[in-house]
Amino acid sequence: MTPSSVGIKDVAAEAGVSVATVSRVLNGHPSVSPASRTRVLAAVEALGYRPNAVARSLRTDQTRTLGLVISDVLNPYFTELARSVEEAARALGYSVIIGNADERPELQDHHVRTLLDRRIDGLLVSPTDGGSPLMLDAVRAGTPMVFVDRWIPGVDVPVVRSDGRQAVRDLVAHLHGLGHRRLAIIAGPAATTTGSERVEAFREALREHGIALPDAYIGQGDFQADSGRRATERFLALPEPPEVVFAADNLMALGALDALRAHGLRVPDDIGLAAFDDIPWFVHTDPPVTAIAQPTADLGRAAVHALIDRIEGRSPQSVILPARLVVRRSCGEHLPGRGDARGHARDEDTSVRRSNP
Repeated sequence: MTPSSVGIKDVAAEAGVSVATVSRVLNGHPSVSPASRTRVLAAVEALGYRPNAVARSLRTDQTRTLGLVISDVLNPYFTELARSVEEAARALGYSVIIGNADERPELQDHHVRTLLDRRIDGLLVSPTDGGSPLMLDAVRAGTPMVFVDRWIPGVDVPVVRSDGRQAVRDLVAHLHGLGHRRLAIIAGPAATTTGSERVEAFREALREHGIALPDAYIGQGDFQADSGRRATERFLALPEPPEVVFAADNLMALGALDALRAHGLRVPDDIGLAAFDDIPWFVHTDPPVTAIAQPTADLGRAAVHALIDRIEGRSPQSVILPARLVVRRSCGEHLPGRGDARGHARDEDTSVRRSNP
């Protein structure tokens, strides 16, 4: 007899108890005597019995399954986030079903609806916009939910995210110290909290150094590489192009880099490039890219723990972790006459400046 063919009746026969007693033991019912519980568990072990998860979920109203809807699976940041979520959930006895919204609100809602239909125990979402009626209805219906990375303002749902404002200030101070004054940004969608927040953080940081942010130096992107390419093309067509382009996510930075190379421009000799969302391959570009790094793995773990707290009836607080500036060589850090924000030339290819929220 193979474990897959073993049923609850076989366990009952092996243990010399009723099927009802086996069921009570498997569901942790307190009415079973210690001797019967011992015999049932011994039979389960001897026969290699594995309870049917679907049938058990119907009895316990739990599936031990979490849903995760991420904004773009092709974005290395969200890929790492999903991996961290899956690992943390598995360690706590949960499985994860992942849906890729591809930065499309209608696809996001499709995945949310599908996951809810599958009776998941809780839902992690990185919203693609700020007003999904479906998610609002799910929250009102009592679905355990946690927002991760992005959030919907005004919705009473715990948020697990990083705070990049100080890291953006560190970046602007670093660029100012290198002598750059014409600084442009490729922004994410204004409908997303991360898109609007990063632009405002950049604008405020520039203001602290007496630098304006003209409309011409704001490129509207969508967190996709093509939009980074198009925005950079527009910057380069200006009578006075920027000295540094700051892309508000890694894929838009990749698009910007493609555009610069297509024009035969060298980074950082002709123009500098920085990015939000550090990723492993930034150290392998020539030159390595100066970037703002989020604590992605920590965010994933914190999101899972917050969601399970909700599932189990507790009231978790939102979690905000600091981002940090990673200084490399894509903004002219090693060009003659350039210094860092303190006026000193850097001697190493890579250095990290930590930021606090």
